[in-house]
Amino acid sequence: MLDPVVLIVLVVVLALVFDFTNGWNDSANAVATVIGTRTLTPLQAVLMAAVLNVAGAFFSTAVAKTIGEDIVDPNLVTQLVIMATLLAAIIWNTVMTLLGLPVSASHGLIGSLIGAAVAYQGLAVIKMHGVMMVLIALLVSPLLGGLLAYLLMKLIRFVFANSAPSKVKRLFRPLQILSAAFMSFSHGTSDAQKAMGIITMALVAGGFLDTVEVPFWVILSAGLTMGLGTAIGGWRVIRTIGLRLSHLDTPHGFAAETAAAALLATIAKIGVPVSTTHTITGSIVGVGAAERVKGVRWGIAGKILYAWIFTLPGTGLMGFLIYQVLKVLE
Repeated sequence: MLDPVVLIVLVVVLALVFDFTNGWNDSANAVATVIGTRTLTPLQAVLMAAVLNVAGAFFSTAVAKTIGEDIVDPNLVTQLVIMATLLAAIIWNTVMTLLGLPVSASHGLIGSLIGAAVAYQGLAVIKMHGVMMVLIALLVSPLLGGLLAYLLMKLIRFVFANSAPSKVKRLFRPLQILSAAFMSFSHGTSDAQKAMGIITMALVAGGFLDTVEVPFWVILSAGLTMGLGTAIGGWRVIRTIGLRLSHLDTPHGFAAETAAAALLATIAKIGVPVSTTHTITGSIVGVGAAERVKGVRWGIAGKILYAWIFTLPGTGLMGFLIYQVLKVLE
C-alpha cells in the first residue's frame, strides 16, 4: 500500500495533467471563432484566452463542489479510484485532441469517475440525482446555445439589413474581441472547476479536508494549468470548429461567443457541470443555421456528435478497466 501523502501528490499531479489536456482540447471553445473570422491571429487569441482562463477560475467554485460531492460520495471512494478516473479522462482527452475532435472534458471526467467508482463499490456509490443533472445538461446546453445564437444572429441581420457588409464587419471586429474575451473568461469559470472538484474530492477522501470547500491553492493551480493547456492550443480542434464546421464572419463569431459565454457563466454560477464544447459548438451551428441550413457542414457536425455520444460510455469503460489494474496496489 502506498503512503497516503504519496498518493495524494500523485492524484494532484494527475488532476493537473487532466486540467492541461482539458485546456488543450478546449482552447478551441474559447478562440476558434475569433481565429476563424481572422479577427485575431492564432497566437494573439490563445494568449488572451490563457490569461482569461486563469481569471475565470476565481469567479466561482460551485461546479467544483458539484463534481466533488454530487456524483459520488467522496467518503466512499479511494485515491486509486480517483487516479483511475483521471488516467481514463487524460487518455480520452489526448486521443480526441490528436484526432481533431472537440469533446467534453466534463463528461469525460464524470464518465471515468462513474466507471472507476462502480468498479470499486458497485452502483450503490453513485448519486443518481447528480448523474441525471449532468445528463440533462448534456442534452440542453447545445440546444440552448444554438437557440440563443440563432436568435441573436437573426437580430443582427434585422438591425443591419441595410448596412454594407464591409461596414458591419468593421463594427463587429472589436465587438468580437470582447465576446471572445468573455468566452475565454467563462471557459475558465466553467472548466477549471473540474480539476478543482476532483482534487478537493481526493483531499476529502484522504482525510486532508473535512468538507468539500476548495482551497485557494487548488483554484490557483487549476487555473494556471488550464491556462497553459489553452496557450499550447489544440490546433486540429481549432480548425474543426473555427474553419470546417460553418462559415464564420465577425457577426457570426460575435453571436456564437456571446450566446455561449452568457449561458456558460450563468450555469457555472448555479453549479451545474456543463460542457463548454457542446455549448459553443451548438452556438456555431445556430449562427450557421440562421443564415441557411446549408451554412452548416453537417458531415463535420455528425462526427462531433458521435464523439459526444461515445464520451460517457467510453470513458466509463476505461475508468472501470483502469481501476481493475490499479486495485492490486490496495
